[in-house]
Amino acid sequence: MRVGVLSVQGAFAEMAAYWRARGADVFEIRQRSDLDRGMDVLALPGGESTVQGKLLGELGLFDPLKAKIEGGLTVFATCAGLILLAEKIDDPGRSDDTRPERWFGVLPVAVRRNAYGRQLGSFRTVGTFDGKSNVPMTFIRAPAITAILSPEVEVLSEFNGQPTAVRWRNITAFTWHPELGPA
Repeated sequence: MRVGVLSVQGAFAEMAAYWRARGADVFEIRQRSDLDRGMDVLALPGGESTVQGKLLGELGLFDPLKAKIEGGLTVFATCAGLILLAEKIDDPGRSDDTRPERWFGVLPVAVRRNAYGRQLGSFRTVGTFDGKSNVPMTFIRAPAITAILSPEVEVLSEFNGQPTAVRWRNITAFTWHPELGPA
């Protein structure tokens, strides 16, 4: 399996290590020409969604990545990656200029950024993910999925009754960081 990790900002090194530990051939996506390498999975790491969205536009990556996602490329996204994929960003009290300059809007969910608090509010817990029990979950300034906008979206995990990981068509997205759990 060949995995392209968006590597313009955020926890891309941890995301690359996660996939390498699973035997994947991993490469970093930093510029448009990196997309010519071909991939089976696009990995969107945690980080700052606003910065990532801005850089996607500036580096000419936004349109070709969106086309690949809409064309069925498998996507694995955590935290900021989930925000970039969400159809709706629901940040009460925030103006549009605090939202990512660009986001894909291809995953039928609504999200609220930093819903579990600031950096000091980060935490670890264990839960059930896709039928597996005692899965370690690390939440770092995590977004919350505030609404599921299509009955086709499958909820894979929850925390306090709120969805924390979802699957829809070719996309699996997490509010937490599976790449920061045990290898």
